[in-house]
Amino acid sequence: MQEFVAAAAQIAIEEPDNFSENTRKVARYQRRTTDRFNAQLVVYPESITTGFTPGVKPPELHDVLPPSMEEGLGPVLEATRETNSYAVVSSYEPGEDKNTVYNSAFLCGPDGKIEGRYRKTHLFPTERVENSGWSTPGKEIPVFETRLGKIGIIICYDGDFPELSRILALKGAEIIVRPAALLRSFEIWDMSNRMRAYENDVYFIGVNAIGEDGAGTKFFGHSMIVSPAGRRLHLARAGEEIIAATVKPLTKHEGIESNYPVLFDHLQDRNVESYQDYLTDL
Repeated sequence: MQEFVAAAAQIAIEEPDNFSENTRKVARYQRRTTDRFNAQLVVYPESITTGFTPGVKPPELHDVLPPSMEEGLGPVLEATRETNSYAVVSSYEPGEDKNTVYNSAFLCGPDGKIEGRYRKTHLFPTERVENSGWSTPGKEIPVFETRLGKIGIIICYDGDFPELSRILALKGAEIIVRPAALLRSFEIWDMSNRMRAYENDVYFIGVNAIGEDGAGTKFFGHSMIVSPAGRRLHLARAGEEIIAATVKPLTKHEGIESNYPVLFDHLQDRNVESYQDYLTDL
């Protein structure tokens, strides 16, 4: 991983379910953030192209979304190309039929193309189709190799499941980003972000929604960038705000103050033999 500036663009949607208008706003903030902070990676909140709760069933949501995400995210891809930067943009994604919509996040690259896609694997109960929701879960857990370093993506409720971030770290992720629309409490948000960073020796960028979605739900923000030592490098407030921090290689224990040498490595020190039979659906 190289040294670079990472940013969290904590912005609200312009209008619920207005994909094109919200995407244009993301593109504006990509240019603004890269210009102001010289950021090379900018992460946005969960479902920033529509708002988290769409207020419609999968077929209606499917119709709101572009048939091609490359085309739909065109304004953002143009911005990442112009600014020679990366963006992680979370958006609902149309599936194979009108009853299938994924809660996804796209890694938009400096070549003006989508370089990676992650589909949320742990859906919050309200968004599951079987609970009269609108989303279908994904199954893949990819890590994306970029010129900045290896990036893993999780989305909101995924952060409550340490197995997912651990898999990303074992696959080589050096940075994990978490677009979110989390409502439960700041304490849960803060604790889970910092622990996912510390227990996996990775930088962690959690970007929470603000404003209102289509159901009138209000989100509290407080996005953060966390060091591998679990230290908050920057914390946003509850309004529209951009935060940024420099992330560096070989600083996994930065912020740990002790007279004793830091000898531990959470990945290497696992006693896999003792618990491997339990990491299954019992």
